[in-house]
Amino acid sequence: MSSRHLIVLCVLLGVLIFGWFAWRDLSSRRQLREAPVPIINKQPVDFSNRTFDPATPPADMPPLAPGENAECDSDFLSNASVRGESRQTDATHATVTITQIRVTLQLNINIWVPTGVTQHVIEHEEGHRQISEHYYQTADKLAERIAATYMGKQVEITGKDLGAESSKMLQQMATDITDEYNKELNPGPAQLLYDAITDHGRNDVVVKDAIAHALKNITSESTQPATNPGKLRHACFRGTEFKCPASDGKGHDELYLAAGLVNPCASNQ
Repeated sequence: MSSRHLIVLCVLLGVLIFGWFAWRDLSSRRQLREAPVPIINKQPVDFSNRTFDPATPPADMPPLAPGENAECDSDFLSNASVRGESRQTDATHATVTITQIRVTLQLNINIWVPTGVTQHVIEHEEGHRQISEHYYQTADKLAERIAATYMGKQVEITGKDLGAESSKMLQQMATDITDEYNKELNPGPAQLLYDAITDHGRNDVVVKDAIAHALKNITSESTQPATNPGKLRHACFRGTEFKCPASDGKGHDELYLAAGLVNPCASNQ
């Protein structure tokens, strides 16, 4: 074989090798782009401003405790559905690979104020609404980050009815995702600190400043797990009549300290 033919052959071989590496890189990138990701459906905030007669409050209104005259009811809702592909290894064992996760998020807010209420009370309840909406702004990113940790996960299941076991496992995983979402979202401490700063709407602290201070000073180290993280109810108190709710007890001292305040209920526990 002449040297000329050898050079041509080497060039062609080099082109083929280069093309193979380029194709492999392109294929790898395409697979990475096409990797399944969670589907997050974030609904718009559903807000309602309700006025009521204190003498005859409507049946669908959450009851007011003694001393309360208005309230903001924020309901963070989340629903997850999980799908997977099952590979059976024998009659009683299978491996389920998570292939799809859908999470639907909602925030329903109702502000209840009595007829003839002062603008100061309305502004206080609007502050609670703004805090809830602040947390909801990035709720889809939070839900996506949580759900992404479950995508592609492989779970071993056992049992005589593998179909039933698979369904049970997927339902539990969906519950785990929404539980983790509620736990990490956790707007309760910020709402509590806002109430501490404003004395439940009874002082003259500017609402905008109180919101900013509450959001700035709440950190993950100072949060307390709530019994129902998705459901929040915050009331405005009239005059000086105030009864300490259980949630404002010693367990939240650090939240008041973050605002440079003393927990008004700590001595009553």
